[in-house]
Amino acid sequence: MSVARFIADQKTFWRVPVAVCCALLGVSVSWFCKWWPRAQVGGPSTKRARRRAEVDAAVKTGFDAARGLHGSPRLTADLRDAGWTISEKTVADSMARQGLVARRIRRRNGLTKQDRTAPKFPDLLKRDFTAEAPNCRWVGDITEIPTDHGKLYLATVIDLYSRRLLGAATGLHPDAQLACAAITMAVATRGGKAAIWRDDEA
Repeated sequence: MSVARFIADQKTFWRVPVAVCCALLGVSVSWFCKWWPRAQVGGPSTKRARRRAEVDAAVKTGFDAARGLHGSPRLTADLRDAGWTISEKTVADSMARQGLVARRIRRRNGLTKQDRTAPKFPDLLKRDFTAEAPNCRWVGDITEIPTDHGKLYLATVIDLYSRRLLGAATGLHPDAQLACAAITMAVATRGGKAAIWRDDEA
């Protein structure tokens, strides 16, 4: 409901003077009087007002279709894809007029939860992330990547000596299979499968 319509309803249904409502809501009586004749004939009559009403309707439809997750930049892109010629500022103004605020998805800080009953693995690096020669120290990590189709996970392996990326793999789950795929690529980059077996036997 618009402010002007609210004032008109107060006057019609509750006999509250227009001047009182305008004063309480911080708008001028002259503004209301300018709006009222247009409302009497069935809605906005100026080209600018009609455009604003059309934009508000389209923004509200797009906002609802995105389940309230899209802010003005993404809604602008959605409307342009639908054939609208519109700026991000116009969309932002429309959202503010209608009280539309995009929801933020709270993401977990980490991918794993610590198993306090599992045996502790020794810290072989002792927080020293340097290396004196290639292939002495490799490290890896798994990163979560949000996409339009769900979550994707990226596992990587780098050599601490050169900081070179040796292996990478993507998957739908942050599991051991994903980590092994990245390690397998890293091993192939530095000499093939035989090299990792020699390291295991050493």
